Amino acid sequence: MADFGYDRSGSYLSGPGRGWLAGLELPAISRELVTGYLAVIDGLAPLTDRIDGELRQHAKADPRVKILTTLPGVGQFTALVMLAEIGDITRFPSARKLASWAGLTPTVRGSDLHVRHGHISKQGSAWLRWVLNQAAQTAKRSPEFSATYAAIAKRRGKKIATIAISRKLLTRAWHLLQAPGPASPDASTATAAHPQTGRVTKPRASSHLRHEPATGRARSSD
Repeated sequence: MADFGYDRSGSYLSGPGRGWLAGLELPAISRELVTGYLAVIDGLAPLTDRIDGELRQHAKADPRVKILTTLPGVGQFTALVMLAEIGDITRFPSARKLASWAGLTPTVRGSDLHVRHGHISKQGSAWLRWVLNQAAQTAKRSPEFSATYAAIAKRRGKKIATIAISRKLLTRAWHLLQAPGPASPDASTATAAHPQTGRVTKPRASSHLRHEPATGRARSSD
């Protein structure tokens, strides 16, 4: 649409959005493409609706999801991805270890006289970093984190400040999951929703010393 000078702030797929699309003056081939894309989206709607339902049911059945959604910016989908990627929280003896595994700690290069901190390592789960970054976009405006975000952004820029909020969210998540509370599903029978397919599967066993980024595509809304 932007190629023809058209744009709107709201969704293209809502009722008003589709009405707006229908009223645009587009070349015949572009109109055919738009119609075809909408037909594909409509055809997938029953499948995505079913997956959404399964994810919500799984979220309600896991008490850890309710705990994590007390964090600003964390909804049910974000919590499910966090749990699926982190696995058994007891693998990580400290929040620092978890943040390091997730690739949210800076690289350190030093010599006898100098120590330099670089960009975050980006090791570990790419999906965990992604959902935390999305949550941080909301959390950085919350009363709990707004002052911290503003202070870091002033010194080092908005991008680094957002990453700092992502790490703080993960640190709080570690403490929440370590604290006594509702019993989590047993490790031998626990299930985790895959962020791409929505299928409910058993989480894979892994060591906190391994750094294996997840694969596939994730949906961006909770």
